[in-house]
Amino acid sequence: MIDHAHDLHAVREATDRLLSATGKFDADALAGPSRLPGWSRGHVVAHLSRNADALVNVLQGRPMYADSETRDRDIERDALRSQAEQQADLAGSADRFEAAAAVPADWSRTVVLRNGVSDSASRLPFRRRAEVELHHVDLGIGYELEDLPDEFVSREIDFLAERFGGHPDVVSTALTDDRGRVWTTGGGAEGGPVAVRGTAPELLGWLSGRRDGSALTVENGPLPALPPL
Repeated sequence: MIDHAHDLHAVREATDRLLSATGKFDADALAGPSRLPGWSRGHVVAHLSRNADALVNVLQGRPMYADSETRDRDIERDALRSQAEQQADLAGSADRFEAAAAVPADWSRTVVLRNGVSDSASRLPFRRRAEVELHHVDLGIGYELEDLPDEFVSREIDFLAERFGGHPDVVSTALTDDRGRVWTTGGGAEGGPVAVRGTAPELLGWLSGRRDGSALTVENGPLPALPPL
């Protein structure tokens, strides 16, 4: 069962960790490459700020972004700002999201996200948490998938396994971590079931496109190729 209040608290904790890390950046660190192709660390920080404001839009019944071009343009513009501007915006946008989420509302309502994707409003805090946690890893500054809270890792695997469930290009796949937790995904393509085993961080890395899956053990076929998120 989704507990949006719990997730909002977890978002705050994840954001505080992120702000502590980005607060140590200098101009060179911000301009350096992130782990996301074509993006500097400044791009990642700018994206996180604009994502927080976009989720405020969703909470308040407005379109998440005006359009994809505006979203991309805003990130490119903001990526080049000074460290002080980036840090202030990251903190301020996080506060705006927190304030918007504190307004009494029907958390069971359906909201519309980017590209027409719909979801329960109660899942928005976890979606924001995923943005903060995974993009903290993407900065490439020593915060790794293995450093993520285990509860978050398990739930994000749940989310991604559900996202790829029934996908027409993914064979039926059973995921098992080293603690015996099991997830299933895929099933829309012929073949399988393929069994994939590994640690939860490695499974998350593969599902999220952040690791190539070479640390995983695969039985009954090759490691399935996952479509981009």
